[in-house]
Amino acid sequence: MNSPTKRLLNPQRQRQVPAHFSWLDHRLVREHYIEKADVCAWALYLFLVTVADACGLSYYSEASLCRRLQMDAGRLARARRDLIALDLIAYDAPLYQVLSVPECVPVDTRLARLRAVLEGRS
Repeated sequence: MNSPTKRLLNPQRQRQVPAHFSWLDHRLVREHYIEKADVCAWALYLFLVTVADACGLSYYSEASLCRRLQMDAGRLARARRDLIALDLIAYDAPLYQVLSVPECVPVDTRLARLRAVLEGRS
């Protein structure tokens, strides 16, 4: 089987080593991401961070991930979906990209955007 062509799925969000010199951004804890997913999602995230190249890219088959993480296919799919919902990974089978942690948008900015959408101004 040929390896898939590696390409950035989201070039604007290529991860960089944070100023505090850790691939695991402290904002995962400070901004409460860690509380928004279960242990299976974080096991998948840790695995992807560990095996990713400098651009955050990796590819592992479903079977390999299930075996290495000791999850069934349904649990792996939920873990992946949770990380995508948190905007921490991008996925286009079999390619994964670990994304930079999203910038925190102040509540007033989010509310203004929501108001604009609701008023049809966007």
